[in-house]
Amino acid sequence: MRDFSQLLDALVYTRSRNAKLKLIGDYLKRTADPDRGYALAALTGELNLPAVKAAAIRGITEERVDPTLFYMSWDYVGDLAETVALLWPKRTNEPAEIDDGTLRIGQAIERLAGLGRADAPQALAQMLDHLDASGRYALLKLATGELRIGVSARLAKLALAEAFGLDVDAVEEVWHGIGPPYLPLFAWAEGRSARPTADNVPVFRPFMLAHPLEDLRLSLADYAAEWKWDGIRVQIVRVAGETRLYSRAGDDISRSFPEVAASFHHHGVVDGELLVRGEFQGADAHGGAAASFNALQQRLGRKIVSQKMLGDYPAFVRLYDLLIDGPEDLRALPWSERRAQLEALVPKLDPERFDISALIDAESFEDLEEIRAGARDASIEGVMLKRRDSPYVPGRRVGLWYKWKRDPLTADCVLMYAARGSGKRSSFYSDFTFGCWGSEGELLPVGKAYFGFTDEELIWLDRFVRNHTVQRFGPVREVEKRLVLEVAFDSIHESKRHKSGLAMRFPRVARIRRDKPASEADTIEALRRMVC
Repeated sequence: MRDFSQLLDALVYTRSRNAKLKLIGDYLKRTADPDRGYALAALTGELNLPAVKAAAIRGITEERVDPTLFYMSWDYVGDLAETVALLWPKRTNEPAEIDDGTLRIGQAIERLAGLGRADAPQALAQMLDHLDASGRYALLKLATGELRIGVSARLAKLALAEAFGLDVDAVEEVWHGIGPPYLPLFAWAEGRSARPTADNVPVFRPFMLAHPLEDLRLSLADYAAEWKWDGIRVQIVRVAGETRLYSRAGDDISRSFPEVAASFHHHGVVDGELLVRGEFQGADAHGGAAASFNALQQRLGRKIVSQKMLGDYPAFVRLYDLLIDGPEDLRALPWSERRAQLEALVPKLDPERFDISALIDAESFEDLEEIRAGARDASIEGVMLKRRDSPYVPGRRVGLWYKWKRDPLTADCVLMYAARGSGKRSSFYSDFTFGCWGSEGELLPVGKAYFGFTDEELIWLDRFVRNHTVQRFGPVREVEKRLVLEVAFDSIHESKRHKSGLAMRFPRVARIRRDKPASEADTIEALRRMVC
């Protein structure tokens, strides 16, 4: 446990990407199974202990530490694991089933995974009793799965690949078919067995992603253009008579959209956008209409979907690409060939559940600019540009795919509340709630933003929050209603879940308007006029 704790500390204080790769790679090479596998699962966000959540950790801490001291300390530190690790009073006179600094990751994880919600918290408390602060921090981070140390899942997988001389795309290909502690993966990495295979298992394949277009101008002789729809990217996999629906993160969401999974009978793998039927986005001229993202959101995250929900929000997938067709892996083929095979496949699929993303007919890039200018009127998110000869490769590769989103909307809002961030931002107030003026002259919250500002601006905002706090609600501070933030957002929709009746899509801080008085911030009515 101590070695993993030292790895976490080193990663937090290391900015260099190459240095992070080496730290993780060296750890994986010197650590034995299954400890390194569970550590890798934690680094990639794949470790899940349902019986040990933040609420359970708060509960066992309140039994050992004065609750007022605990919550005041948590407010100051900003990170639950770090707070508990520092405050926890050891009871070293009690016997432990698993002993002190020799506690290994595999022992801890396997023990906690084998217990239910009633027993796991006390088992965790006993482990904490026999660890030092560093070990407690590492164990709590493992237990909650909330590392937030500046390491992405892709970076951790790349570190594994580089450490053992593997191709990272080959690692990605087999990753989702194994699961923690990845014993077959490490056996392959060390040459003790052949590469694991995903044959006859409906596993997730990593998505190909796009770079923002920014100031580039491309030739439409080399690039095809299609609409970018505002849903969620999904992958549908059917192998050996089983169909699974995966989100962009590789989560199996088949139970949330059973009608889509049940309608796909073609042996293979397709890539597309999950949408809900409606008339909000697009029209026949754009290849068909769809409901707003807000409508899709009613279905997201539901493990059980009622018949009423299926009827009110009927889901379908607008297909983008064909990765595997029967026994044939198409990913190495040019986009133009994959597109042709996809066009041949779509008429064979259920038309209620599947269609194809239409290509945009434009003679030149200048023509495409004019067509894109109408994207907001049609409530479409933007345009995708795909190199006609591009293979389907995981991640973002320069020069292959570009996304050209419509220009964002902006509104001047007043900062109302702030909360501390996590990980590197645990010492700063970096999560901001802002509002606009209602018809009665009151401020109503309209959104939250966690990014968009520079490091220097974050320091300034943190200082503003500390110096202008008027009230505290646990870890949240209410501030004087005097600072205006220019907020950029992709779209805004009606929402019954918010007091203002509105919900922003992808809000971010575009500018700090120190020059503008709060009385001149936008109104709810002005925002309502932006609803498409």
